[in-house]
Amino acid sequence: MKIGLIGFGSMGKTHSWCVKNLNYFYRDLPFTAEYEAVCTTKEETAKAAAGFLGINRYTVSEDEIINDKAIDIIDICTPNVYHYETLKKAIKAGKMIYCEKPLCISYAQAKEIAELAEKNNIKGQIVFNNRFLPAIMRAKQLISEGKLGRILSFRCEYLHSSAADPNKKAGWKQNKDICGAGTLFDLGSHAVDLVYYLCGEIISVKSMSQIAFPERIGQDGKLWKTNADEAFYMICKTKTGAVGTIEASKIAVGANDDINLAVYGEKGSLKFSLMEPNWLNYYDGNASDGDYGGNRGYTRIECCGRYPLPGGIFPSFKAPIGWLRGHLHSMYSFLDACHSDKPVLPSLSDGAQVQKVLELALENDKQ
Repeated sequence: MKIGLIGFGSMGKTHSWCVKNLNYFYRDLPFTAEYEAVCTTKEETAKAAAGFLGINRYTVSEDEIINDKAIDIIDICTPNVYHYETLKKAIKAGKMIYCEKPLCISYAQAKEIAELAEKNNIKGQIVFNNRFLPAIMRAKQLISEGKLGRILSFRCEYLHSSAADPNKKAGWKQNKDICGAGTLFDLGSHAVDLVYYLCGEIISVKSMSQIAFPERIGQDGKLWKTNADEAFYMICKTKTGAVGTIEASKIAVGANDDINLAVYGEKGSLKFSLMEPNWLNYYDGNASDGDYGGNRGYTRIECCGRYPLPGGIFPSFKAPIGWLRGHLHSMYSFLDACHSDKPVLPSLSDGAQVQKVLELALENDKQ
């Protein structure tokens, strides 16, 4: 499969790392995948990206890549505001699509894209890489098996400290004109997706945004008025009646890449921390009580790199994993689905569902 890469920032590097390392981590793959061409907005950065990827083709025109019949997949790694038009063109050209989150900057756009892809039978996956960590996949398995029973509540927070320094220049992800929103769209989309994936569809949201530093230095080095949320707080209810909180913040001093997730059901509960990605904590509410606690308490499940075959072979299923491994398994799952003609998950429709919740949160905050 030939891939055309549009955008080559940190996520473009992440995606290309995944493609280049598939054969190390997955045994006897029945397909091959490689980047055919790369596009950025400037010729010098496009040329540098091509050199980095070890390919000859580069361009400043995404249309050149999208309309190239030799290219099978369009990999979208551009800022949020550009996704919609690129997605429309890629669907019209009949390409398979791998798109960074969030899908678009509005629910109307995301819904249109999801429906257009379905109508044209286009395979498209939204990149919610945290779904593909073994601990999260094990959590999904336990919930699907009914180990927690009916989900009653949840807590999910995604915390960074990247905007906690008022003297630090603002990046494009803090600019509403490019990102569509701030921390809500960046970190919040991941948190919303994890709740959606594990607890079900979110149908109502009460929310509040926060800007801690109304002014800081902009990308041009001049004083800039902050126009997007630096933190976002939500109380959510799912279709099945579960109620919980979602928090996304870039002003959490001391945080690194902190996802902290807890799901509470009638029969048990789960806890996960991205800073300890090898472990899932599971509480069995049916365990026997007794003197000194009996058999009650959280079980620490060692998930590590325990992917089903053909994964889990390198370096070892017992070896600790990190953030990149979730991205790698996301890319593998997408390419395998494309090769085997299986459904891709999370789909563009899933991306639209997450976008719906983000928009509900924005609307409620304004009210």
